[in-house]
Amino acid sequence: METLRERKKQRTRDALLRSAVELFTTRGYERTTVDDIAAAVDVSQRTFFRYFAGKDEAALALHDLVTERFIEAVRARPAHEAPMEALRRAVLGSWDTLNEIVEEVVPLEWFLRMYRVIEETPVLLAAHLRHSEETEETIARVLAEREGLDMDADPRPRLAVAVFGAVMRVTERQWTRREDFDLEAMRELTITYLEQAGPALTDSWRTH
Repeated sequence: METLRERKKQRTRDALLRSAVELFTTRGYERTTVDDIAAAVDVSQRTFFRYFAGKDEAALALHDLVTERFIEAVRARPAHEAPMEALRRAVLGSWDTLNEIVEEVVPLEWFLRMYRVIEETPVLLAAHLRHSEETEETIARVLAEREGLDMDADPRPRLAVAVFGAVMRVTERQWTRREDFDLEAMRELTITYLEQAGPALTDSWRTH
């Protein structure tokens, strides 16, 4: 059972994260300092650093939370599903629970707006891509274990995840160019891009 102290720590972390995301999406990442985030929650800078190594970690925290849930969803997919199908169903299942995961901390629109902040901020985009590489390696290992493969001898797990990850990054970039932040529209965009990945790689593109 979670203790009172643990609940208090979680509330403080959530408050700092909420403050950070609000400031990043309204004021901008570069114009927001750690002191600004801490002051909005009425805590010290030292308290902030108990929960986050820096403001870049706070900026990516929600995305990391969603990524962790996605990895859990991949692990939970039935063993009979082909690897790419397991990834597709896991990401769509994660979309279905996105509200539940994110809105415990911030309004969903803030989370979606953070994608634009990440895309437009070089230091955050670089960190996001590093995180994505680490995530892809983790997922590739999950797929290799599911299929009983040695990932270092068989390239398919890494190749499958590389393709999947590239599709998701293209989709993310399309989100950031939209004026609206409608979750259902973004979900449909994700489905469309995932469904087109196979034909784009194997079919002819010529119409005549």
